[in-house]
Amino acid sequence: MALEDAKTQVDTAFTRTELRGLAFENAFGGATSFLRRRYTKDLTGVDVAVTGVPFDQAVTNRPGTRLGPRAIREASTLQPFDRPYGWGFDPLAEFAVVDYGDLAFDYANVAAFPAALKAHIAGILSSGAASIVLGGDHYITFPILQAYADRYGPLSLVQFDAHSDTWPDDDFTRIDHGTMFYKAVKMGIVDPTRSVQIGIRTVNDDPLGVHTIDARTVHEAAPGAVAARVKEIVGDAPTYLTFDIDALDPAFAPGTGTPVWGGLTSGQVAAILRDLAGINLVGGDVVEVSPPFDTTGATAIAGAHVAMEILCLWGWTRRAGAGHGD
Repeated sequence: MALEDAKTQVDTAFTRTELRGLAFENAFGGATSFLRRRYTKDLTGVDVAVTGVPFDQAVTNRPGTRLGPRAIREASTLQPFDRPYGWGFDPLAEFAVVDYGDLAFDYANVAAFPAALKAHIAGILSSGAASIVLGGDHYITFPILQAYADRYGPLSLVQFDAHSDTWPDDDFTRIDHGTMFYKAVKMGIVDPTRSVQIGIRTVNDDPLGVHTIDARTVHEAAPGAVAARVKEIVGDAPTYLTFDIDALDPAFAPGTGTPVWGGLTSGQVAAILRDLAGINLVGGDVVEVSPPFDTTGATAIAGAHVAMEILCLWGWTRRAGAGHGD
C-alpha cells in the first residue's frame, strides 16, 4: 500500500478487511494493536493470533509486567512499514495475522488464572491458528505449554533467559515465575533432552537435563555457532520459544523485574534468532517487560522486535512446509 493510499484508511486496527499486508498509518496515532494488525475475536482464516496476558502476580521481585502487553504493542507500531530485516520474506504479506486482544481474567482470583489462560490458548489452537503471546510475567508460559502439549505432545523448549526457572517446587498449585519449567519437565510437557536455555547467568545446580548455553558461552562464541547448537539440540521436534526479556543485559532492557548483569546484547539476540530459521516452531512468547522500570521505552522496543522475530521464525517453518508440527 502506497503512502497516499493510507489517507483513505481510518485506524486499520478496526477497519482493515484484508488481514495481510504492511501498514502505513502514523506510528504516533490510532489504536496500538500489535504491528497495526486488526483487532478481532474472529479467527476464521487466521494463521497467527497475537494475544496479551497482562498478569504479574507470580513475580519474586518488582511487579509491573501486567503493563507489558500494552507497551509492546505501542512499540510495535514503528515496525510494520517495511519487511523485517534479514529474513528475505514478509510474514505480514504472506500470513493472516491478527491482534486477538488480551486474556480477560479476574485479578482477584489468582487460583483460577492458569485454567483461564490454558483455555484461552487452547481456543486459538483449536481454530487452526498459532499464538504469539505478549506477557506478563514468565509464569504465563506454563499454562500456554500445557495447551500446546495437549495438541502436539511433549515439546522442545527454546528459552532465552537469565534464570533457569527450573528450581524445585513439588506443589503444582503454586503460581511462581521461577519454578514453572521444573513442573513442565516433571509433568512431561517439555522434553528436557530436546530443550535448551540460552543466556543463563544465575546458579541452579539441577537443570533437570535441559541443555544450557550460558551467557558467557554466548559472548565467547559467534551467534551462528550458538544457533547451530540450538538447532542440533531441538532437531525437527515441535518447538516452543519463550523469551524472557531479562536474557538481555540491563543496559539493553532495564525494564524488567529481576535484572542480572552480564547478559546478551540486542545484536547477539537478533543474529541468533534469525539463524534459528529452520526449527519447527509452533508458537512463542515474550515476557517480563515491565514498563515502569524503563522510562525510555527501550525494553518494550526490544520486546516488540523479539515478537516480530518469533513471527518470522514461525513463518519460515510454515513456508518450508512443516506446518504447525502436526
